[in-house]
Amino acid sequence: MGRMPPTDEKFTPFMTALCFGRIEEDLILPYPKTEPKDVELLKNVLASVDQLLKPHEKDFRAWDRAGELPSSFIEELRQFGLFSLIIPEQFGGMGMNATAYSRTLQQISRHDGSVAVTVGAHSSIGLRGLLLFGTDEQKKQYFEKLATGEMIAAFCLTEPGSGSDAASIKTTAVREGDHWVLNGNKLWITNGGIAQFFTVFAKTGSATERGNMTAFIVTRDMPGVSVGPHEDKMGLRASSTTTVHFDNVKVPAGNVLGEVGKGFKVAMNILNSGRGGIGGGAVGGMKAAIERSTRQAKDRVQFGKPIAEFGLIKQKIGHMVVDCYATESAVNMVNHFIDTGIKDYAVEGAITKVFGSEALWRTCDEALQIAGGNGFMCEFPYERVLRDARINRIFEGTNDILRLFIALTAMNEVGASLKELASSLKGIFDSPIKGFGVLSDYARRRAALATGIPAVAEKTAFTKLPSVLKPKAELFEDLTRKLASAVDRILRKHGKDIIGKQFASKRLADAMIDLFVFACTLSRVATAMEAQGATKVTKEMEILEVLSGQVRRRVTGNFSKIDDNDDELIKSLADHALDAERYSWDNV
Repeated sequence: MGRMPPTDEKFTPFMTALCFGRIEEDLILPYPKTEPKDVELLKNVLASVDQLLKPHEKDFRAWDRAGELPSSFIEELRQFGLFSLIIPEQFGGMGMNATAYSRTLQQISRHDGSVAVTVGAHSSIGLRGLLLFGTDEQKKQYFEKLATGEMIAAFCLTEPGSGSDAASIKTTAVREGDHWVLNGNKLWITNGGIAQFFTVFAKTGSATERGNMTAFIVTRDMPGVSVGPHEDKMGLRASSTTTVHFDNVKVPAGNVLGEVGKGFKVAMNILNSGRGGIGGGAVGGMKAAIERSTRQAKDRVQFGKPIAEFGLIKQKIGHMVVDCYATESAVNMVNHFIDTGIKDYAVEGAITKVFGSEALWRTCDEALQIAGGNGFMCEFPYERVLRDARINRIFEGTNDILRLFIALTAMNEVGASLKELASSLKGIFDSPIKGFGVLSDYARRRAALATGIPAVAEKTAFTKLPSVLKPKAELFEDLTRKLASAVDRILRKHGKDIIGKQFASKRLADAMIDLFVFACTLSRVATAMEAQGATKVTKEMEILEVLSGQVRRRVTGNFSKIDDNDDELIKSLADHALDAERYSWDNV
């Protein structure tokens, strides 16, 4: 699938480099292409998914109302092999890479969200820890049963008192001889009611320690494992969501996943690795919504003509297309990073989750609006799809927390370089030549950011894009300089206090999200243009034109508010409402 992974131990992820003002174009150009042999395999899988799920179109509504997928349908998923997607072929799985897996989940999501999350939770997070950290013995013991669906997997991290704050879990595991004794409760566990294999996280340090936890493989047949009743949810109602309880469960020492005490790392790796599934699901949901909306707009006649002819309807559909293409471009790029062996893609993966889940929400909301009154009726799928889409902004890392993660991760790298600069300046007056070298390197970077004139050693411009895309390249380069300057300015303004400055972090994250999606879309259009010629990609160019305008306005707006904003007023009003626990005004 194209480029080989970088082997340099000092490899810098695309977005981290961008925050330094560097454009690592080799990471994103050319845009990844699926190998012909993989295309043929995927086409067969996708056609089979449609063949399996399309006959159940009316059932999905009934199962949503009932709040359960029947066991006979779960058996169909088993027989089809949908629980084997990422399991290595040697254990009876399909051995899909990230790109193929994401594309398959995309196809499932076009039919029903509850089915997609049942399959996705099994592979994306339920058994992902075994794939990433399992020993040979553990894989031999469990993979074949997981591939056939004899065992369905679930991921047990969230607790009543700890959601995004994973380090505060209360479930404990105490070592006793050749086993661990596990006690605690897990909340909102997808597949909880049908799973036989649980990846469970428990505190293995002292009660006062945060984050000292360990991952365990726990099976349903171990005495002391029990699950609560099916949760009554807003969306994804047919998927199984339950509490899972562990009462003095004896877990063999050989069931530790990864290292003892390193469970937080295991959890974060699983979540980072699994986010491509949410991205793929979002793209599938958007494609299905666009199909419904275009048919509805052409069929629905008002004022003597189809509503498809009205400008405001076209505006909605046009924005849906831009959102879908942009999300798909970014999701495919991150999957390519994974498939080519790039180890650090956590920020880029989080970006696709945030952008994709919010683009899906906008698309489903507008699809319902185009459907009008029909959209509000349970007879049609619009309201169910909207309910199903809402959870994507919450689970596997809320978008609010992920925005802070995106910004703080990047600023941490830039901040470290500034610390290195400060430490390098010690004693410069004793060694002026050394000091001059350090300062001049930094000065060149600052000058490049301020003037737009590239420093000799800095990758501040694209060199591999078609000339016709030069205006878009120059826009991206300009916004990159502004990003790096903004990071520098925020760090100098807040220093170590940046951790508590969530408004500033959010603005920076939103700019980073927009720029990564812009970069992926730019790469995709450029590569298509070089392969097919400019005349064959006119619609793609229109998408790029619209997206670049959106990005320019949003990013510029975010940067303008770093210093000039109403943040303190907003916080003051929030404090007023919090103190009163109500809205304080009335006209009666």
